[in-house]
Amino acid sequence: MKNEVVHQSHITLEVGLDVNKVPEQLFWSAPDGGVERSETKAFLLSVWDQKTKESLRIDLWTKDMPVDEMKIFFHQTLLTMADTFYKATQDEKMTETMRDFCAYFAEKLDLTQ
Repeated sequence: MKNEVVHQSHITLEVGLDVNKVPEQLFWSAPDGGVERSETKAFLLSVWDQKTKESLRIDLWTKDMPVDEMKIFFHQTLLTMADTFYKATQDEKMTETMRDFCAYFAEKLDLTQ
């Protein structure tokens, strides 16, 4: 039996495109989290399609997103995915494997300080 929904929360993404439909501007809003039309240079969105048992995604970045920042963005995203994986599964062994990969990724991209 499903629980009754008592509140609707909205997260919105706004994409400003150039004449070739390449992202020029990206904004996101999450009013319940206090975010109103905050500008960003990139976002990765994954959703789970329960019917087809596959993930669907939207990966967008503006043409002025610096490559060095994209590398950091990916590294941080991979780290948070490891954290989320652990919270969802409690699988310590695979979480550590994911974190090891993140360390390797950072090392290969010379992201370590």
